[in-house]
Amino acid sequence: MKNIFTRMKESISSDLHNMLDQKQQKNPIAALNYYLRQCEEETERVRKLVERQHLLKEQLVREYKLASAMKEKRQQQAEVALQAQENELYEFVQKEHAQYEERTERLNISVQHVTKQLDELERKYEEMKHKLNDMHIRRMELMGRENVARANHRMNTVLNNDELSSSEYSKFSDIENYIDQLENQINTDYYRQTIDSKIAALQKEAK
Repeated sequence: MKNIFTRMKESISSDLHNMLDQKQQKNPIAALNYYLRQCEEETERVRKLVERQHLLKEQLVREYKLASAMKEKRQQQAEVALQAQENELYEFVQKEHAQYEERTERLNISVQHVTKQLDELERKYEEMKHKLNDMHIRRMELMGRENVARANHRMNTVLNNDELSSSEYSKFSDIENYIDQLENQINTDYYRQTIDSKIAALQKEAK
């Protein structure tokens, strides 16, 4: 039964990767957007981990300060009990002091360890943010190249008559014919309006 589920899982995973590969080949920008969303989600998860590590460090530092204060307090109390010759109280306070001293040392090591881990997490988090920003810039560059390629293709299609479809070429031909007719009409109207004045001028020259 386990082998069946394993094969089903591997088959589904393989189909998913094939689908993504086909999607990337057909539309690289869409594939890049998908990977960007994945990176953004992962970066957000790391950000939350960094925040949790900050809170953990703050808690450990508070515990360390509290243990250090209690260690000093028990040290002073032990001196007072010793001077008062309260042997039983002195022994109890000494045990408390030893416990707080041990706790202080352990907490100090924990704070140093957590601080080192936090520094490493923050460094990696910053690297992830830079990488994400680089990917956003890369996407804009690819979109710009895609826009230029599409624009050049459309312009080449318009400028190269051999590549025009019959309907598109017919539209351009109709527009050119209309402009020619309009120019002829304007010229005809101009000559018609000025013909009387020209004839009168010619008659005057003949006289």
